[in-house]
Amino acid sequence: MKVLITGASRGIGKALAEIFAANGHSLLLISKNEVSLYKTLEELCTKFPETTINAKAFDLSLKEEAIKAGNWVLDKFDAPEIIINNAGIFAPGNVTDEPDGNLEMQMATNLYSAYHLNRAILPAMIKQNKTINRHIFNICSIASLKAYKNGGAYSISKFALHGFSQNLREELKPHHIKVTSVFPGAVMTDSWSGFDNRDNRIMEASDVAKMIYTATQLSPAACVEDIVMRPVLGDL
Repeated sequence: MKVLITGASRGIGKALAEIFAANGHSLLLISKNEVSLYKTLEELCTKFPETTINAKAFDLSLKEEAIKAGNWVLDKFDAPEIIINNAGIFAPGNVTDEPDGNLEMQMATNLYSAYHLNRAILPAMIKQNKTINRHIFNICSIASLKAYKNGGAYSISKFALHGFSQNLREELKPHHIKVTSVFPGAVMTDSWSGFDNRDNRIMEASDVAKMIYTATQLSPAACVEDIVMRPVLGDL
């Protein structure tokens, strides 16, 4: 299968790229940070020389860049069978005191990026053979399900991403395209930089990647709608 992953240069996105590459799937990788993205591309091509992997930097928080990214995907793949909308940003704060622009910035990255990119690709994806597995994953968050202190605009944007996911699920049923919302709790990514995880208090990015990959291996008749993952001791 052909797989598109956004936010692919590190964390969950990089872990996803590794597991799909290891299983021989062709990849298109997108990230905002060109240096990190091409470093990841080099690592993956060295580790999985038989796998076709392409990468290009786009700032998906900008509508015109998201549309350009969609056109690049279609030029490379015609249409992918799997889209994983993983691009995101976390900036803490409360609604009453967070910096002005915090909401707009996180909505642009956490919601609008997926909205505009998928709108560019979906018409071609819908035309694909309905008998093959086609799947869209939106990397939401536990913050999409329950507000928490200092969550502010981040939680609002992730609630909105879940809403986007639910709408896509209903719209794409007639086209046999699956849609899954993924709700990770604390994961050892840059958001937890500096955290001492020697006692395995929070999850690894590979844990989330394994769950997503497994969901792609079901029959065309089955759709996992929600994947909720938390550390074994619960949220922090």
